[in-house]
Amino acid sequence: MSNLVFSREYLQRRSFIELDARDRAKSLFDSGTVRELAGPFDRIESPWLPLQGVTPQADDGCIVMRGTIGGHQSVVIAFNGSFQGGGIGEVSGAKLTAALDLACRDSQEGSATSAVLLLETGGVRLQEANLGLAAVAEIISSVIALRQYAPVISVIAGPVGCFGGMSLAAGLSSYIVMTPEGRLGLNGPEVIEQESGVEEFDASDRSLIWSIYGGQQRYDQALVDVLVDDDADQMIATIQELIAKGVPAVHRSQQVDLYRSRIAALDPSTQWEPKQLHSWPSWSAGSLSSSEALAKEDARPTSRSEGPATGNKEKEQ
Repeated sequence: MSNLVFSREYLQRRSFIELDARDRAKSLFDSGTVRELAGPFDRIESPWLPLQGVTPQADDGCIVMRGTIGGHQSVVIAFNGSFQGGGIGEVSGAKLTAALDLACRDSQEGSATSAVLLLETGGVRLQEANLGLAAVAEIISSVIALRQYAPVISVIAGPVGCFGGMSLAAGLSSYIVMTPEGRLGLNGPEVIEQESGVEEFDASDRSLIWSIYGGQQRYDQALVDVLVDDDADQMIATIQELIAKGVPAVHRSQQVDLYRSRIAALDPSTQWEPKQLHSWPSWSAGSLSSSEALAKEDARPTSRSEGPATGNKEKEQ
């Protein structure tokens, strides 16, 4: 009976993934507070796409909205994964960077403004490769500047996922939120298959892809802070909680020794099954020290001899 009730409740939920990028962004704000900046009627389009026979989009696939979330000043930037695979170009990159920089300026002036990045992106747009790469560098710089004053939260919900340079920006965020349907990685499966062959990575093997890049795997590896079901109300509550939590004591990107120790513990001569990493206690989200705990003096990285190669659990000192 309990499973039947759960299934009924799940079917009646409001899906976050099924919302388009603009509606996802709008759903996060407190009622009556949201306004869109540099919207489609401003027609800030890429000048480079028509030159290559690609029809541009009036907002360049990047939606920027400002308002309050849980009573806190916030800006939400959402990428439209259905336009150029959510790729970053000159205009979309400039919109994201400007939104982060304005939030940073307001935060420096005493009005803390958080940023939420709804990332559905394959990374740099190939038609604007050099400009896109420059944009990613600027975005990363702006994320680092803002996160000193207010949380920067990356949300990876839909199956387009977050890859390429934008996965680096996500990794620099204060918090990362994923759904099980989301994917997060540096090189996408299609890129790996194209460069190394299908024997190396079969991009059509959905089970393989999600067992490596999927939200559950990334959460179990402690590369993600919160794993949320595809439920708009749960997503809204999670974002509100993280904004209220504020800036973490130590950001994930500052935990260099901790993550190096986990990489060192893996034996590259062994072919690891994804399920083995799921069950490795010292990599699990529950056992990985939180940002606050890592700020304490007694936090210690894992030694090289610990991990799945030896079957030993992480020794907490």
